[in-house]
Amino acid sequence: MDDNRMGDFLRACRAALRPHDVGMPSHGTRRVAGLRREEVAVLAGVNADYYTRLEQGRERNPSPQVIDALSHALHLDEDARAHLYRLAGAAPADRLSPRRTEHVSPALRQLMDGYPNTPAFVMNRTLDLLAVNALAQALYSAFTPADNLARMTFLDPAGPTFYADWNRAAQATVANLREATGFEPDNPRLRELVGTLTEHSANFARLWQSHTVRGKTQDAKHFLHPDVGPLALTYQAFDVREAPGQQLVIYHAEPGSPSAHSLHLLGSLHATRRQDRSQHTADQPTHPGDPHR
Repeated sequence: MDDNRMGDFLRACRAALRPHDVGMPSHGTRRVAGLRREEVAVLAGVNADYYTRLEQGRERNPSPQVIDALSHALHLDEDARAHLYRLAGAAPADRLSPRRTEHVSPALRQLMDGYPNTPAFVMNRTLDLLAVNALAQALYSAFTPADNLARMTFLDPAGPTFYADWNRAAQATVANLREATGFEPDNPRLRELVGTLTEHSANFARLWQSHTVRGKTQDAKHFLHPDVGPLALTYQAFDVREAPGQQLVIYHAEPGSPSAHSLHLLGSLHATRRQDRSQHTADQPTHPGDPHR
């Protein structure tokens, strides 16, 4: 029997969807499970006969545009979309253009908050801090604001003293940004950030010309925090598969070490300050006409 893996996959994805899943009305008795072929064709903007040939294996070379349209019509996630590309032989997986998102899922935020004793944050390829847990917020409290690791390193006055080995931190930061240009060369946020850093930091401009490339995986970091002093931490970086381009970074101190004690102290100080600010806000007198009175 002729192998028709792409057709089998399309048929299974079609069968898993109902008209209400894709916002389509359902008319008459349905003799098939899931969507009809004609409905998928309408959603994808392709000819119904062409889509039928794809399912039947009589057409095996859809263009990347058609694959993307079918992926959208069939509500495929990133893994399923990549699988369809591979089945079609249209492009290798590493040539796909992942859909970038700056939204951090509630489940991931909940996971980060489940690490009360270690700093954890989510960043994108341009090193923007998209979400931080309480201890990460405390760790980067020296910066105003703690918004982007590259800006914080090169343009914030706290950078040179916060990073115990600033030169090493600066080189790694530039190498991370240079890697981002390979993934998203036309990213306007990346162009804007590199332009600002080049204009306002001679150190960045010099290092940028080295074209050193490095991704975040794991490494040791040494900080000098204004509240608790030296911190020797290691980190692990994990790709967020549901949001290509995002990474979850988790810092860790050696159990029982001075740095572990300092992290615990930092967390306590940060919690106390937050409580004091909340109490101060609650104690503020109200005034006539105050909508919160």
